[in-house]
Amino acid sequence: MPEEGEQIPIEHTEHQSNTGKWILLFLAIVFLAGAVYGYVTTQQHVEKLTKDLGDSQAQVAELKSRMQTAEASEDALAHQVGLTKKELAQRAAELQAEQRTAESRLQKEQNEAKEQIGQVSGEVAGVKTDVGGVKTDVASTKADLEATKAKLQSAVGDLGVQSGLIANTRGDLEVLKHKGDRNYYEFTLLRGAKPQAVATASLQLKKTDAKHGKFTINVTSDDKTIEKKDRNIAEPIQFYAGRDHLLFELVVWTVDKNKATGYLSTPKSAPTPVTAN
Repeated sequence: MPEEGEQIPIEHTEHQSNTGKWILLFLAIVFLAGAVYGYVTTQQHVEKLTKDLGDSQAQVAELKSRMQTAEASEDALAHQVGLTKKELAQRAAELQAEQRTAESRLQKEQNEAKEQIGQVSGEVAGVKTDVGGVKTDVASTKADLEATKAKLQSAVGDLGVQSGLIANTRGDLEVLKHKGDRNYYEFTLLRGAKPQAVATASLQLKKTDAKHGKFTINVTSDDKTIEKKDRNIAEPIQFYAGRDHLLFELVVWTVDKNKATGYLSTPKSAPTPVTAN
């Protein structure tokens, strides 16, 4: 410390005073800048809030206007139909209920219609199946008939005349009968029996050889008897009969020890059969 009566240098004191002033000035500037920034920011925020508030008030006003318009329209509609608001609301609810009921009924009817369509489709499918089965049966029958016709043979008779189709079974004979070209008479002859009338002729079985499929038969026609000896199964045996000299033809298709079966065919114009004496 300076001794009593010693003077402090003026230069050093002035330097300290200047430094303090600069510090205070800097702090004042910083404070002022912060205050200005805070004011500007606050002002902008206030302006934004003011604008948002204005927009909200405008929206509220528009909504209020719409509500007033809707209420006015509702009042006008109620006035037109002569109903109060409560009655109008009740009527609207009733209409909505009726609409839902109608929709439910329509949906039910649609479901029932679909079920009926499904049933009809099933029945149609069944009919188609039945028709298909009938077609198959007809085709099968036709094929069997064609196969039977194919098995029928044509041969030259024992008189040298070309015979028609020859039936080897009763089924083949039915086919020939349906053709309608000639008259057909089935017979079964017993060996050693009396002559048997077949159509306008008489037939008598004299002999059989089942092992070799041969037989001997007497044919009586126009009071004449002709012996057809050692004939074969399915061999056309021919003879002429009547005033018109018509060709008769017999075929034997089975022969056993004491019996022979077959048929006699005559032209469509042949006389009506009579019983032999």
